[in-house]
Amino acid sequence: MVAPDMSDGAHLLVVDDDTRTRDLLRRFLAERGYRVATAADAKEAQAQLDAVAFDLVVLDVMMPGEDGVSFVKRLRAAQRQTPVVLLTARGETADRIAGLASGADDYLPKPFEPEELLLRVRNVLRRAPPPAPAAPKTVVFGPFKFDLARDELTRDGDPVRLTTAETSLLEVLAATPNVPVGREELLRRSRLTGGARAVDVTVTRLRPKIEDDPRNPRHLQTVRGAGYVLRAE
Repeated sequence: MVAPDMSDGAHLLVVDDDTRTRDLLRRFLAERGYRVATAADAKEAQAQLDAVAFDLVVLDVMMPGEDGVSFVKRLRAAQRQTPVVLLTARGETADRIAGLASGADDYLPKPFEPEELLLRVRNVLRRAPPPAPAAPKTVVFGPFKFDLARDELTRDGDPVRLTTAETSLLEVLAATPNVPVGREELLRRSRLTGGARAVDVTVTRLRPKIEDDPRNPRHLQTVRGAGYVLRAE
């Protein structure tokens, strides 16, 4: 018996290195009303996740390059909370525990019935928190206003000149004001190059432009063990 359609148009990402499995899952889930994108490995999946806000990821564990468990750990370490259902040919208890311990929301051993995967996807989506609100178009902190659409910073209406690196860093922080962002995440989401050290250098150069006292910042603060945060109104 086919389960009734309860997809609500959720957007799924299916990640599997096996072309046949990937295409079968894409067609099956699409026929149940889901919007479905696919990726062949962790690298391609990361690029997709950086570009689109998916509602859930169906992820194979055994893939060339980075495996599924490692990929989920990296997502969670970067504060990415997109729900994940792991698929694997390994059905031992220890493997299931490792998969769930990585931060995955559910774990389904292969071979499986597509209808079972469908039910697990629905259950995980039902438990998932509502999507985060859209990033603000402008962020205000003190006398400053940063326009994310234009990548422009003003102070009391007057433009503030920023370098490309400073603008890129501020853009990432302003997308989630009052939420700490780790150095690796800042590096990944910005246009900075040169490693995590480049983030610290850019922060040091940006602070004199937005702080009355750069040594005691009010707006661009360091959060020990978590990275940096833009304190906004």
